[in-house]
Amino acid sequence: MELSGKIVQILPEQGGTSAKGSWRKRDYVLELPGTYPKKVCLTVWGDNIDQFNMNMGDEVNASVDIESREYNGKWYTDVKAWKVEKGNQPKANPNSAATSVPDVTTFSDESGDDVLPF
Repeated sequence: MELSGKIVQILPEQGGTSAKGSWRKRDYVLELPGTYPKKVCLTVWGDNIDQFNMNMGDEVNASVDIESREYNGKWYTDVKAWKVEKGNQPKANPNSAATSVPDVTTFSDESGDDVLPF
């Protein structure tokens, strides 16, 4: 899944040690555009924190995994970012009008020979 928006808050980095070794994570609040803007808290783990280098006000496209888990009868949902691109770059649409409409100025042939089959 992909989310696009603006970074509006950066929470402090968290870290610790588990049975698998040391870990660290940082949460970023992403505001999604729209009539009624929504906010989503993204979590970035490990070396991706340095690699993505997100700052306040950055427009980003984030590829995320959403996962929920149950603990003591309550459910918790994580939105983990695994790829982040800076800038709000819309995906190319192959059906867009700019690519499907031919240049009509080339159709004005005054020779009188109609080459159309109908």
